[in-house]
Amino acid sequence: MINNKQIISFFFSFFIVTIVAFGQSRSVINEGVDKYEKGDYTGAAENFKKSIDEKFENYKGHFNLGDALYKQGKYNDALNSFKNALSLAKTDKEKAEVYHNIGNTLLKAEKLKEAIGAYTQSLKLNPDDLDTKYNLSYALNKMKQQQKNKNNKNNKKNKKNDKNKNQNKNQDKNKDKDKNKNKDKKDDKNKDKNKEKEKNKNKNKQQNNQNNQNDKKQQQPQPKPEISKEEAKRILNALKDDEKKLQKELRKKKGKKVKVEKDW
Repeated sequence: MINNKQIISFFFSFFIVTIVAFGQSRSVINEGVDKYEKGDYTGAAENFKKSIDEKFENYKGHFNLGDALYKQGKYNDALNSFKNALSLAKTDKEKAEVYHNIGNTLLKAEKLKEAIGAYTQSLKLNPDDLDTKYNLSYALNKMKQQQKNKNNKNNKKNKKNDKNKNQNKNQDKNKDKDKNKNKDKKDDKNKDKNKEKEKNKNKNKQQNNQNNQNDKKQQQPQPKPEISKEEAKRILNALKDDEKKLQKELRKKKGKKVKVEKDW
């Protein structure tokens, strides 16, 4: 539990004697102390403000006002009051008390680093203050825990990012694998298609060559059978004998000679 320096009665006992000489401020401060001790922090703050209005250079008025504002959760206003009190503090004890309460106010505002600085200043002025030592230890542990939580959060975030990165990497890898697989399939399909096309092309070429050879063969003149010279002479003589016989027959029928054209 964080201990806040309470309003110390003997301070007011000291100032009561002094304040009597200044007139009616005594009743204002006393009423403020009574209200503070009863838990009426708003009413107490009003009384302490009145005491400051009567005399601004009033260390205890600013100090007590800071306490009352702190109790109401008005930490920024409380911090301003404590700073005013610090500027008016004259002894190391007073300054140590102000730094203690400044540390508490900063701690409530979650300004741990500044709170630790204020507690440290308080202990320099009053090294034996156990309350300040306890609050300093509390603030240090809280800051350490916050840093640990922050590191854990960052580690979880980094792990999540790494996991997402690996998942994306695996997805890209599988995508590339499928892409390559589909590409190989497509290449194989195109290869088979080209192979079939080439096969048909060769087949058509062979068919065309065969047809051309057949056409050429048909267009070429058939070679005449060769005969020997004796055979040719025999055939010629036979033809001459046939011609004589034919001429003889014609003369018998028409009574005149018919000349037959030779075609060899």
